[in-house]
Amino acid sequence: MIRVTALCAALLAMLPTSANAQNFPTKPIRMVVPFAPGGTGEFLSRSITPRMGELIGQQFIVDFRGGAGTTLAAGLAATAAADGYTVLIQTITTQAINHSLYSKLAYDTRKDFASVGLIAVIPVVLAAHPSLPARNAKELAMLSRARAGKIDFASPGIGTASHFGVELFKLVSKADLTHIPYKGAGPAIVDAMAGFVPLVTDNITSLKPHIDSGRLRGIAIGSAQRSEAAPQLATFAESGYPGFEASSWWGLLVPERTPPAVIARLNSELNRALDDSTVKARLLTHGATIKSGTPAQAAELMTSEIEKWAKVVKATGARVD
Repeated sequence: MIRVTALCAALLAMLPTSANAQNFPTKPIRMVVPFAPGGTGEFLSRSITPRMGELIGQQFIVDFRGGAGTTLAAGLAATAAADGYTVLIQTITTQAINHSLYSKLAYDTRKDFASVGLIAVIPVVLAAHPSLPARNAKELAMLSRARAGKIDFASPGIGTASHFGVELFKLVSKADLTHIPYKGAGPAIVDAMAGFVPLVTDNITSLKPHIDSGRLRGIAIGSAQRSEAAPQLATFAESGYPGFEASSWWGLLVPERTPPAVIARLNSELNRALDDSTVKARLLTHGATIKSGTPAQAAELMTSEIEKWAKVVKATGARVD
């Protein structure tokens, strides 16, 4: 009798979850972006949410929560209700680099999130204010050694793929550059264009318009081959550093214990949005390589990247306590 009562209670407890998953969504969905406006996080969220909203039948509300190397936004998402109404745009920083970079996090990178799917892979770009004499990566390395300790580079934050892309460049080139972390790409780019900082690094999607306008000069791109979106940008490999590659992957996460049916629905509409001709053209034009797929494929990539970037973090000696 006790066993039967316990079983019934368990089944009844599952009914609201099943019903909620079946009817999902019944209200707007919050998409948390772990960066300030003006960078790749805004570009991607603004590119996919209108179409995802149309497909899923509810509005996506973009919530910018920049700061602390994406850990503030990740902590917020990790503790949100596991009902699918809070999704986090995550990048290689959130789910790979921070796992080794931070000595302590308020959440467990491996256990507190469930993958919805990937969005895109985007190469890192290093750009300079036009007043800086260096015109390519080789010249920049030489100039930085001549001006030891006097050339700064701005990034969207500590531990971002952009930050570590330049740290890798410093390792292979012996360049002497000082990191100035910002709370997002937008403020960093604004200061670089104003000449307050001579270099800025971020993904091609946010830097391309300013390079095209001439307000910034592209130094190099971190992709293995030149990007069709910016064919004038030489790769770091072409500039004398063979094998060099620095790109970031982006995707969507939800809190762990989110119902599988809800995750499947979000994944389906994400992939449909990425296959939309308008969305696809916008991403490709700005240098993003679309990476749709299943939640399992996204989770597998994230797990493998944790180990890969742990070695990079150790090599650079970076650490946040």
